[in-house]
Amino acid sequence: MAISYKDSGVDIDAGYEVVRRVKKLAKSTFIKGVLGEIGLFGGCFEIGKGYKNPVLVSGTDGVGTKIKIAFDMNRHDTVGIDLVAMNADDVVCLGAKPLFFLDYIACNRIEPDIIEKLLEGMTEGCRQAGCALIGGETAEMSDLYGKGEYDLAGFAVGVVDKKNIINGSTVKIGDALIGLPSSGLHSNGYTLARKVVFDVAGLKADSKVEGLSRSIGEELLTPTKIYSKTILKVIDKVNVKAIAHITGGGLPENVARVLPKGSKAVFKRSSWDTPSIFRVLKKLGGIEDAEMFKAFNMGIGMVMVVDKKDAARASRLAGGTVIGGIAKGAQEVEIV
Repeated sequence: MAISYKDSGVDIDAGYEVVRRVKKLAKSTFIKGVLGEIGLFGGCFEIGKGYKNPVLVSGTDGVGTKIKIAFDMNRHDTVGIDLVAMNADDVVCLGAKPLFFLDYIACNRIEPDIIEKLLEGMTEGCRQAGCALIGGETAEMSDLYGKGEYDLAGFAVGVVDKKNIINGSTVKIGDALIGLPSSGLHSNGYTLARKVVFDVAGLKADSKVEGLSRSIGEELLTPTKIYSKTILKVIDKVNVKAIAHITGGGLPENVARVLPKGSKAVFKRSSWDTPSIFRVLKKLGGIEDAEMFKAFNMGIGMVMVVDKKDAARASRLAGGTVIGGIAKGAQEVEIV
């Protein structure tokens, strides 16, 4: 008997159906500069004439084990937003405006309805970030992924004038730290969170937990906040010296990356509110404070460094709070 490609686990027709559906979704994100349509062998984007010395800034990231919550909840639209957020929020840290985004979906089997939900999330994320979804790839690998499983990767490119690149080089002692609130865990620390919730506490995705208004699964699926439009608005009005996206490693690791030699960031712990999900995880797992700050963002999704005199204005524009300052030290973070 003849064996087809579909018999081996790859459905070409399902792939064609996904391409048909994504064309309409992607088009809703198109901004000035997009050339051509989805379906070519590459995505094209023309940089406008508003830049004297344009520099392209790129980023790539995934969603991590948060997708396992999506599997458990059979909800697949929110992790698409997360995928865009993790990339666009990195790119804007250098002062770059996100221009375009590409995705890569690897799965056990192409199920057009699920892939469409993932792409709906990505297009929503692109609209929030102000960039265009101009391409992607869906790969069916039944011998690598289990039934119903998939993984996601994203790629974002932005642009900034060379003279306006934000790299922390002008940060000085006495500068202020502005914290922008997170929407929850965002897309980091989920291996620890899942172990605490499902293994240690023995909860299910639909379990109700004291202190949370939604099920634990719904809380954990809260999409990552996308800051690019807000950050760009602040940069246009205020001299922002450094920006840190608080991802894996939390405040200690990510803020240290943008500090010049001879300085440290001192955060006042009582200066911001911590969302309930972090208190729940700490209690359920008996996690120490230092470990919480290492694994999670603890309620702060972005940190900007500005001159002390600009702190109030920057905070107001960003919807953030002054949560600390820069002091003399050895490129480290201190939380008091």
